[in-house]
Amino acid sequence: MEAWSDVLMVGEDGRAGTEPLTKQDFEALARFRFGIRRYLRFSEETVRDHGLAPQQYVLLLALKGFPDREWATVRELADRLQLRHHSVVELINRAQRQGFVQRAPHLDDARAVRVLLTESGEAILGRLSALHRDELRRMELALSVPTWHDEGDGSGGRR
Repeated sequence: MEAWSDVLMVGEDGRAGTEPLTKQDFEALARFRFGIRRYLRFSEETVRDHGLAPQQYVLLLALKGFPDREWATVRELADRLQLRHHSVVELINRAQRQGFVQRAPHLDDARAVRVLLTESGEAILGRLSALHRDELRRMELALSVPTWHDEGDGSGGRR
């Protein structure tokens, strides 16, 4: 059986490499993964405490954070949320029933629908996102991308 440190890795250039991970690398990865999970748990609990499902918050955030415009199509949201089209449609339906989003005709494509935040959606998203920002500030160190400690690469332990 091969050791974890002998596992083949893929570098930034997409090619396989054989630099073994050090104990410090494993600790950094574990610490980073723990930080991500802590943040996600915080997010899920906070959002539920405000009467939303975590997926609804992510939908509202994806809409508000969509690049260069204030709306997105269902297809774009499915891509952003990494969900199937029909799952996003159901998520939008629930958010629309709660008054957080609305549908509008697409100006250039009659087959597509624009999804927009309502004032109510903007308000709840603003409150929740401020709480998320504050938590991220508290967790800044735990969510820092790990520094790798490759031996013998001449970088002094950093890439």
